[in-house]
Amino acid sequence: MTHNTNTTKPRPALMDQVALSHHRARARLDQAGFLHQEALYELQERLLDVNRTFTNPAIVTPFPTFWRNFLPGAAIVPDADVLDLAPSAHDLVIHAMGLHWAEDPVGQLVQCRRALQPDGLLMVAMLGGETLHELRAALAEAETEVMGGLSPRVAPMGEIRDLGGLLGRVGLSLPVADRLPKRVTYQTMFHLIRDLRDMGETNALADRHRTPPRRSFFARAAQIYAEHFPAEDDRVEATFELVFLTGWAPHESQQKPLRPGSAAARLAEALNTTEFDNDARPVPQPKKDQK
Repeated sequence: MTHNTNTTKPRPALMDQVALSHHRARARLDQAGFLHQEALYELQERLLDVNRTFTNPAIVTPFPTFWRNFLPGAAIVPDADVLDLAPSAHDLVIHAMGLHWAEDPVGQLVQCRRALQPDGLLMVAMLGGETLHELRAALAEAETEVMGGLSPRVAPMGEIRDLGGLLGRVGLSLPVADRLPKRVTYQTMFHLIRDLRDMGETNALADRHRTPPRRSFFARAAQIYAEHFPAEDDRVEATFELVFLTGWAPHESQQKPLRPGSAAARLAEALNTTEFDNDARPVPQPKKDQK
């Protein structure tokens, strides 16, 4: 008789899906939807550049009310672990402002890729690794000082180079990844946290502390934040990084990459930038600071 000796345990969940759903349900994007507005505008600009009419689009998003009118007639799909997308059913799939909370982002992209028709387009808008780096630093310093240790308080988010690499990994052609950093100022750290609550972006990590910390912890964190990340008019600065990923389902009509070294001119020279510069694309600047 043979016995199955495989005792591999399932990987612990990174996200608390119950908490995440609760946070999203109470989000008020009418009060704090500026990142979604920015993402929507950027996606519109990219679709105009594509210059193609899409007849069967789908939008994957945890915020259907906001995104429902982006593309009239588009299927609106929740960003569940298993996406409600039929194979080869869509010529355009947009994953809007949810991938940074995905338990399995690669799996989400694979499912989107399978839902594309040949020469179909996938576009992703999500938060990237520079997001809230100020808050992460202030909370970590305060927790070490006040409580003598560290716990996860800001979700880890992917760096643009790693995120861009996922496009080729899931079988998409002509991959492009770019970023839009957005500087925002707030009266205090507490005003920033209130905005995060209205965005549905507060801490939903499975390993987070479940008991309220001492009141002195947040007071000290706010003091550290104000000292290290000041902005004009006695405000504080916060960074949000929007990352956009674009890739196509392979098709024989698509242009093929040139053999390495066969280009007549260096791309870096044509763009007046340097090799491996992820910020080569001109980045629109915010018209004014928020709140």
